[in-house]
Amino acid sequence: MYKLIFLVGVLVLAISVAYYTMTDKQEKLPVIQPIDVEAEMVDPSMLRVGFGHKIGSFSMLNQDGKTITLDEVKGKVHVAEYFFTHCQSICPVMNVQMQRVHKRFKANDDLKILSFTVDPVNDTVQRMKWYANKHNATSGNWHFLTGEKEDLYHLARTSYFVLKPAEARNLGDAGSDFIHTNNFVLVDQKLRIRGYYDGTNPKEVDQMMHDIELLLEE
Repeated sequence: MYKLIFLVGVLVLAISVAYYTMTDKQEKLPVIQPIDVEAEMVDPSMLRVGFGHKIGSFSMLNQDGKTITLDEVKGKVHVAEYFFTHCQSICPVMNVQMQRVHKRFKANDDLKILSFTVDPVNDTVQRMKWYANKHNATSGNWHFLTGEKEDLYHLARTSYFVLKPAEARNLGDAGSDFIHTNNFVLVDQKLRIRGYYDGTNPKEVDQMMHDIELLLEE
């Protein structure tokens, strides 16, 4: 009798351990490398990189005229997007969704939002300030970033992998259409990409917020 009870106890314990182990594995986000991303989104020089990719250095001005560098997000989780303030198509939808993210996490200094413009000629610091106010962005938590066009596109192509090279060459040209992405990019404390999400899809943004919580607990 006691032997049976013991065996049942061992079985229950084994099942519990297996369940929690599987659950933990299911909740573990992948680390995304250049080789995992659609080839046309990656700068040719990085197509074969399969290990060790991290977001590269940058220096941009935010909506308050403050210089923001990679140091701002080191050791923190951050979400990145590319947009422009005059956009009348996907950007307004994306930034309504980003407002949801900001509202949920703005009290947590371990989560930052970086919104890079694809139109630095028109998106001046003053224009970005207006746009930030329009979206109730808290300074220090949600940065609207502008800078040199070459630097913005280089970062998009070699760090976040959100712009096709052919498209990036056309961005900002006088008279051309602005081509940009609806992707939000989730990056962990070690500057590694952990997920891509459709910023126009509330369900995917919900999933991203869930995944942010996972990273904050890592």
